[in-house]
Amino acid sequence: MAYELGNRLVIGVASSAMFDLSESDQVFRNKGEEEYRKYQTENVENPLDKGVSFSFVKRLLSLNDLSENPESDPLVEVVLLSRNDPDTGLRVMKSIKHHNLPITRAIFMQGKSPYEYIPALSISLFLSGNASDVKEAIGMGYPAGYVMKSTIIDDDSDDLRIAFDFDGVLADDESETVMHNTNDLNQFHDYETKNVLQPHNPGPLKEFLVKISAIQRVEEEKKTIDAEYKNRLRVSIVTARNAPSHERALNTLKDWGVMTNDAFFLGGVDKGLILGVLKPHIFFDDQSGHLSSTSSVAPSVHIPFGIKNVEDTPK
Repeated sequence: MAYELGNRLVIGVASSAMFDLSESDQVFRNKGEEEYRKYQTENVENPLDKGVSFSFVKRLLSLNDLSENPESDPLVEVVLLSRNDPDTGLRVMKSIKHHNLPITRAIFMQGKSPYEYIPALSISLFLSGNASDVKEAIGMGYPAGYVMKSTIIDDDSDDLRIAFDFDGVLADDESETVMHNTNDLNQFHDYETKNVLQPHNPGPLKEFLVKISAIQRVEEEKKTIDAEYKNRLRVSIVTARNAPSHERALNTLKDWGVMTNDAFFLGGVDKGLILGVLKPHIFFDDQSGHLSSTSSVAPSVHIPFGIKNVEDTPK
């Protein structure tokens, strides 16, 4: 039987995003590939520790219990995309099993990033700890994010809190380009007011948000059947925009048929201060300057897209 993934939310995750590979990476850098392969083989039964995006992935997969047939027709699929060869990647698959994650699909490509398979697998988000892989994927028009070294949020709740910047992440960089070229906040606000009824073109993670919103609607339907059910998925926008430019952003989300639970229009206030209270399990932003603050309080993902990343890619 051939499976179609297009109706599901499909996430592609590199092992570097899911697990703490710092020890393995040190072996590779200091001793080379042959010793690295030997090290992984010798430690194949030793599960890898959780990485930055582990909690996000686990909680996202847990939402499959909302499906009428979670085994045969899950709402969410996660596919492992690995630069390892299949033998070396065996430790990763055993670690996935150890942590009880229902991930069964994987692509192993020795020494080569498998991001080219993103369209074939209907992937709405590719997460990796390899910055160059993510930059190349974004350059090809794929939805990808670089998982930075950052604080891990993994509380006792079963909630999933996702936070997005708006421009350069959900929307394209049209408005950021205006601000970048003029360096004039008043001109930026004038431009946004003039175009308030014109929805933004999609950014890299627009389709990811749309599919997340579809799961939120499933939760709302669940509440009509079970009055005791409490929503687990919460989506927030955390943006440097403020009034009057907030209105075009809200109109864009409405045009896309999505609604977020929270919106923070900060007008330049440090996003780290807000995320320290919000405590999302993952946060997406296109500006590494913002992420240098947020990474100390929340799992932070850089989207190297648009005008702000022409010469602004994290090392």
